[in-house]
Amino acid sequence: MWAYLMKSFVLAALAVVCSWWMTVESRAAAPDWLLDATPYKARVVQSGAEVTLDNGLIRRTIRTKNGCATVSFENRMTGEQMIRAIRPEAVVELDGVKYPVGGLTGQPIQNYLSPAWLATMTPLPSSFVLDSLEIGKTKARFEWMKRKEWMPVDMPWPPAGASLTLRFRAPDEGLGGDTRERKVLLADDFLKFDEQWKPSYSKAHDRTSFQNEGKTGEIYALANSFAFVERELPAGTQVVQCKIDRGTDRGASWGPGIVLVYPDRNVKFNLRIDHQTFGIGDAAAGKLEPSKPYTLRMTIASGNVLCEASLDGKTFERVGNVSVRGEPRAVRLGKTDPSGNANDYGSKDLGELGRCRYQDFQIFGEPLDTAAKVDSNVWVDVHYEIYDGIPLLSKWIVVRNTSAVNVQLNTFVAETLSLTEAESSVEPNPRWELPGLHVETDYAFLSMSIKGANAAVKLGSDPTYETQVNYDKKTPCLLECTPPVGPDQLLAPGATLESFRVFELAYDSTERERNSLALRRMYRTIAPWVTENPILMHVRSASPEAVRLAIDQCHEVGFEMVIMTFGSGFNYESRDPAYQQAIKELVDYAKYKGVALGGYSLLASRGAATGADNTQGVPARYGVMPCLGATWGTEYLAQLKRFMSTAGLSVLEHDGSYPGDRCAATNHPGHRGLGDSQWAQWRAITDLYKSCRATGVYLNIPDWYFLTGGNKTGMGYRETNWSLPREYQEIIERQNVFDGTWEKTPSMGWMMVPLTEYHGGGAAATIEPLKDHLPHYDNRMANLFGAGVQACYRGPRLYDTDATKLQVKKWVDFYKQHRPILDSDILHLRRADGRDLDYILHVNPTLKEKGLLMVYNPLPEIVTKTLTIPLYYTGLTDVAKVQGPAGAAQEYRLNRKFEIELPVTIPAQGYSWFVVE
Repeated sequence: MWAYLMKSFVLAALAVVCSWWMTVESRAAAPDWLLDATPYKARVVQSGAEVTLDNGLIRRTIRTKNGCATVSFENRMTGEQMIRAIRPEAVVELDGVKYPVGGLTGQPIQNYLSPAWLATMTPLPSSFVLDSLEIGKTKARFEWMKRKEWMPVDMPWPPAGASLTLRFRAPDEGLGGDTRERKVLLADDFLKFDEQWKPSYSKAHDRTSFQNEGKTGEIYALANSFAFVERELPAGTQVVQCKIDRGTDRGASWGPGIVLVYPDRNVKFNLRIDHQTFGIGDAAAGKLEPSKPYTLRMTIASGNVLCEASLDGKTFERVGNVSVRGEPRAVRLGKTDPSGNANDYGSKDLGELGRCRYQDFQIFGEPLDTAAKVDSNVWVDVHYEIYDGIPLLSKWIVVRNTSAVNVQLNTFVAETLSLTEAESSVEPNPRWELPGLHVETDYAFLSMSIKGANAAVKLGSDPTYETQVNYDKKTPCLLECTPPVGPDQLLAPGATLESFRVFELAYDSTERERNSLALRRMYRTIAPWVTENPILMHVRSASPEAVRLAIDQCHEVGFEMVIMTFGSGFNYESRDPAYQQAIKELVDYAKYKGVALGGYSLLASRGAATGADNTQGVPARYGVMPCLGATWGTEYLAQLKRFMSTAGLSVLEHDGSYPGDRCAATNHPGHRGLGDSQWAQWRAITDLYKSCRATGVYLNIPDWYFLTGGNKTGMGYRETNWSLPREYQEIIERQNVFDGTWEKTPSMGWMMVPLTEYHGGGAAATIEPLKDHLPHYDNRMANLFGAGVQACYRGPRLYDTDATKLQVKKWVDFYKQHRPILDSDILHLRRADGRDLDYILHVNPTLKEKGLLMVYNPLPEIVTKTLTIPLYYTGLTDVAKVQGPAGAAQEYRLNRKFEIELPVTIPAQGYSWFVVE
């Protein structure tokens, strides 16, 4: 027994040693991109019938011959395929009709995508067709004037990488319908009744007929009853069309239409008169003019039925597509149930008697000139960028109207993926595991967290995934990136519309910290202005005396920015030249002192000058909201830009900001109505923010506008907590920082340090007089500067005595000495709970100071203990040199998990820090 145990122990030990060596060798052979990203260079390669975007971490392959679609999206870090089925490259809705951009049909099941199936898959019918492609380099989304004095290190812009543009032309049959002349297989003008038609009539009324008062083709029937004729289709049928005059018929689902009869189903296309829409099956589609006759056309091609309608019988507009199997055997004309069959709407509520008329029925075969093509008058460019050193790509579309007429872009889907499910569950699942792909767009607002702001990203169920495990087909596995409403933009001849940007970050782990590090790396890559991290003060009064005092004190201790904050009296909206000149003099004084100066402006939750310039028709998120498409709104945004330029202001603290509110007004110059109001206002606000980035104006915005130029948002806190006793605030503050930096870098979130009373609380909650609460003031700065997080120090002054001044300067000097590592990522080691030490570790393998550990003691006694500190993300492998605030550096050997055991002694209700090299 003993020998067996010894043998087992030896084998286990060998396994551990082998595992450790494998980890070390793996890091040497294929570096962890979070430690060394340099080997992973982005490239786009065209080969044969495919083009591939690859950087060694992710690889996306797009088929470019005989149809165009993403056929593989591989996570190369894990070896996993991220898609299970093919979707179009994009979708655009033009003039009320949806068109796929690329895409393939013919995949037998959607659980997985076998490469062997691709040979038999064909382009989606009526889809935009790939015309050409272009390979290039990444380009800046907008201009960025860097403020290097606030950055720990310089950051590249644009991020290095490669680009791909796919240019799609309109469907070969054009957007106005297929105008090619076709072979006529059958025509019936209904001057007399052809016996090939087989009638089916409801018994609900004895006058129900397809021949009313001797007129063939005129139906007389109750609104919700059936009355139709049917005949076999001739061989080679490709198009069926007929003119229908609704007359006095009031049917909706039973409205007059055309039905194609397939072996396994019917496809119905009809007029839903009272609803003023068309119908495809029992679903409403498109819009119609109820008083006019329509010619309905159904085109059969490549497993789909294309439904189109025309007022003049010449120019057709698409209403929708229906996927089918096999070939239709017959056609029905008339009134049917929603499924195209002979059923009434129950025995009651059949509606009133009405008449409708069928004319000019035709069946067409193939085009007479099969080589003829139509002009491509609208183009869709699908853009990709893939970046060096990070498993990230971006995607967006540009719609170009090269026709001679206006085109309405109702909406679009910039990205859609049939993602491999992360979990299968037969029953309903209240907490699904989600695919390991983080997706967000720059169409974001309303929240200080991406989870609440990510308005255009939808991860939902895929009802076409018939063979999934979940009985109700509710597995979250279909990604669509589309505006929640609109954009509903009218594109004039020669006009273009660029969509929002989609960013897709592949995770290589389910570990929260590692995925968080990847996310934070993404923000530094695609929004590097978030690394600007000025030390700032909120001055409570905008009087020249108060502002000069704040500037002087900031200069003395090394603060870098003063913001004339809410309640200060500063007015960005003033057009008074004397006032603007006075502010400019303060700006010039601040610049002389090496301090940036700016101010606060409220946007959301306040009204415009007149109620008519507020958003209309839809409740505002904060009760009231100026419409940025109204006259007042456009002038307000222009005024901010003018004042910043005239006075040289370096900061805009923009409260609100635009939260996504819609407006139904039709007389605002910046938008036409409800459908385009959100898009127009988002464009207006982000154009302002992009101009601020181009001119170096720092943006404090309590909303997730990072990808369109924002520098900083709230870290995440409850303002009334600053009315709590001071000792409570210290621990809650560290909790806020700990929690907020899971999705933010330290520089992306601000905290608050109200130096005077704020939201009540009295003397127990207030730091002023500062000299009387130096230990607390010191701990607050240790919390924040130690985390690399800048707070809004709100008050009339930063210090009131020389001792206070020395304490503030101590922490500013500490931060500036260690700025690169303090602005680096935080590892979340132990969250503050008031029961024991809490601590965080900054890590950056590219620096000399590869780590900085902050340890806090909330207890009333000294604590001595040994902490296990993970150093993997410092990049160290064998030995770490650790130095505290006093004393020489000591060496510690890393164990096989890249950890060290660090003994610490932390003073009562105090802190300490340790630099790791």
